[in-house]
Amino acid sequence: MKKSFGLLVGAALIAISGQVAANEAEEIGAKIYERAFGRGCGACHDIASNPQLKELIKAGKLPKDQFAKVLKEGKNGMPKATAAIMEVGPVKKAGYTEDQAIDAVYAYLSK
Repeated sequence: MKKSFGLLVGAALIAISGQVAANEAEEIGAKIYERAFGRGCGACHDIASNPQLKELIKAGKLPKDQFAKVLKEGKNGMPKATAAIMEVGPVKKAGYTEDQAIDAVYAYLSK
């Protein structure tokens, strides 16, 4: 009985810590979206003439690997963005890698 209870508590703590990490990533993703390039990604991507990132991602039309590639390499009028992303304060504070920061933005845009 005690062993089962211990396993149950351990599993619950792991689930909670995973949720906390996911929430942190989404919060950092929001900060990246609001602050990258000094004016935020939405300055370009929340206007009608540019891709609506949230809608594309939610609709499954922009998979994470393609999203990451554009951020790393740029495309058409979109400049490379990883340097700007890595300069955002919460990214530095969390010690995120480029891939973790990109995952955080994608998680934020997926919600």
